[in-house]
Amino acid sequence: MPVLAFSDIRLLPPSYQGASISSSEINGLTLQGGHLNSTSLRNEAGDEKMQAMLGHVPQRQVSSDGFNFAGGDYAFNDKRSSVSAWYGQLEDIYNQRFLGLKHSQPTGDWILGANIGYYDSREDGKKLLGNIDNQAFFSLLSAKRGGHTFYVGYQGMFGDSAFPRVFANISPLGNEVPTYEFAYTDERSWQARYDYDFAALGVPGLTSTVRYISGNNVDTGQGFEGKDRERDLDLGYVVQSGSLKGVGVRVRNVMARSNYRSDIDENRLILSYTWTLL
Repeated sequence: MPVLAFSDIRLLPPSYQGASISSSEINGLTLQGGHLNSTSLRNEAGDEKMQAMLGHVPQRQVSSDGFNFAGGDYAFNDKRSSVSAWYGQLEDIYNQRFLGLKHSQPTGDWILGANIGYYDSREDGKKLLGNIDNQAFFSLLSAKRGGHTFYVGYQGMFGDSAFPRVFANISPLGNEVPTYEFAYTDERSWQARYDYDFAALGVPGLTSTVRYISGNNVDTGQGFEGKDRERDLDLGYVVQSGSLKGVGVRVRNVMARSNYRSDIDENRLILSYTWTLL
């Protein structure tokens, strides 16, 4: 769900308690709705009320009694295209609307892709965090040929607030990556990315990614323009056969720099395993 995206960037992802309902009665159309009343965070035991983040800043001084959501996705054009419309409400903190479009178009030896989305977020109910005013637009365009995939992306934050989300989670914004989000007040950011799948050279399971994102125009509230940038290098391999089939290893090197938040240099070793039971 674009209004409450699943985050697996830690060993134990956050979970939520509540009730939901989904329907796929109409071909290509998936509808969902529900109410969540508590969360279990990735680094804490037990359940607690939900809180918010604005951009990269946790807002743990207030809590909400529930998160409500409703929306759907419709796939058409032989499932090469899909549209989405969603609503999310973190009660008494913010409400949010989302519209999205995804498309994949074969053109000769190339496959062209587009992922475009728009969020509109406002304060809700008792306004426990005060006024919230954020409109977020993102676009991520791709071109794939053989093992090569090229991406270019643009993301813009508009309004008087940073992008709101449920703490501590991610969003499907086009320029959000595991280190920086590029989603602070008034921020504009560009991304260039290149992926290579070594299956094209006869080595299935081996993939690589290099990505660079640059952001500016940030309203820091401190009298100067905020700027940030990030460079990511990934190399991953998933075992294709034998007793270790499905085991994945990924190495990531990150360099992130900013004049209004902490600089980050890190290396990550990410292990994953997909276990087929049947």
